[in-house]
Amino acid sequence: MADSGNNGAQTLRVSVKWGKKVFPEVEIDTSQPPYVFKVQLYDLTGVPPERQKIMAKGGLLKDDAEWANVGVKEGQRLMMMGTADEIVKAPEKGPIFVEDLPEEEQVAAVGHSAGLFNLGNTCYMNSTIQCLHSVPELKSALLEYSQSGRTNELDQTSHLLTVATKDLFNELDKNVKPVAPMQFWMVLRKKFPQFGQLHNGSFMQQDAEECWTQLLYTLSQSLTSSGNSENVSAVKRLFGIELASRVYCQESGEESTETETTFALKCHISHEVNHLHEGLKHGLKSELEKNSPALGRSALYLKESRISGLPRYLTIQFVRFFWKRESNQKAKILRKVDYPLELDIFDLCSDELKKKLEVPRQVLRDDEGKKLGLKPKEKSSSSKDSDVKMVDAEDSSNGSGESSTGTSEEAIPSEKEMHLTGVYDLVAVLTHKGRSADSGHYVGWVKQDNGKWIEYDDDNPIPQREDDIVKLSGGGDWHMAYICMYKARATPI
Repeated sequence: MADSGNNGAQTLRVSVKWGKKVFPEVEIDTSQPPYVFKVQLYDLTGVPPERQKIMAKGGLLKDDAEWANVGVKEGQRLMMMGTADEIVKAPEKGPIFVEDLPEEEQVAAVGHSAGLFNLGNTCYMNSTIQCLHSVPELKSALLEYSQSGRTNELDQTSHLLTVATKDLFNELDKNVKPVAPMQFWMVLRKKFPQFGQLHNGSFMQQDAEECWTQLLYTLSQSLTSSGNSENVSAVKRLFGIELASRVYCQESGEESTETETTFALKCHISHEVNHLHEGLKHGLKSELEKNSPALGRSALYLKESRISGLPRYLTIQFVRFFWKRESNQKAKILRKVDYPLELDIFDLCSDELKKKLEVPRQVLRDDEGKKLGLKPKEKSSSSKDSDVKMVDAEDSSNGSGESSTGTSEEAIPSEKEMHLTGVYDLVAVLTHKGRSADSGHYVGWVKQDNGKWIEYDDDNPIPQREDDIVKLSGGGDWHMAYICMYKARATPI
């Protein structure tokens, strides 16, 4: 008997005959296109979806067909034809090729992890996953998360999404062939139903920034440090940007201060903005209307923010989409906004944080000067107390970005600690191609450990030159940066 699912969908169970093999009880989710069913069969048989020929109702099953029109019934046997990917066996003696290595060794030899199958307008999800998967400290925090370790404060769907993220990251790390993120997608839709919206029987394109934000928020709830009295989230330590704001009303003279933590800075785009840095300055200023106790009515307030605590990974969103009332849909700002491979946000920091950054920045300049043959400046030992230490996913930290050790992936000199400098290097870009957030195509561009860039276009990882990465700045219909992720440059002191 067929089961009823969400959105009025049904789950059918069929058997599939492939050569001499028969696979019983294969589930079909009729709310998803047949291509998703083919991805399931790829996991079972090793036959890529594009090579599969499935007979249904006297004809071949098309990737985008409507299940209602296909006429598949519960318990029906389907016939599949197609050849699986061949596993090339190495000769007993002779050269060893990449294809001959175990799968996990192939990943190291190829130099990048696997792509992700598009399950029907899921490029927004795939590009988000690929960018976040590039953060080794996040993977370490996920590895420590227990499948049975859900706390009473954490809801079940958040726990399941965290486990699904952990499992998907592991799959990407040990595979060369594309991975089908079926379990992750299913749990993501259960946790956030908006990602399961349908239009004419197909899943709708969704906003990658919304997916990124919702996933990080969920992981920030689940990835808390065990035994940490402050119970600080690993996500907050890695991505959390602390802001100190001055809120004042020119009309009444009222003034107050606020502090908050966000996972991304906004780059606002206007006719004045040609560069990321200009957009960030605009994003740290805003106007809001709220009740004025002094005036006894609503009044206009100005909010000016400064960065008071630095993250290990700085995420920036280009605010390219806005709601167009006349067409009742999200429209896109196509304006070109340049962004650098190296970003210095020192002038966006609070005065207190600037003082803490002075010594590490001087050390960084001296190190760079040594490479050019310049003599370093002498620094005062008494100023070391004001250094900003680097955030680490496993160690205790406070909001100003202080911790006792550096990251696990970098060699740290003995008896020295890594300190943040306010300088960041670009490590990932999520781009959007198209005119609307509800359509178009998302792609992740990720810098690998070997310094090379890979364009993750769903299941197709493509090597790219670094020079081409900064050309994704907009100004046309080509892919343009929507989210940039920068990694902090730290120095030992």
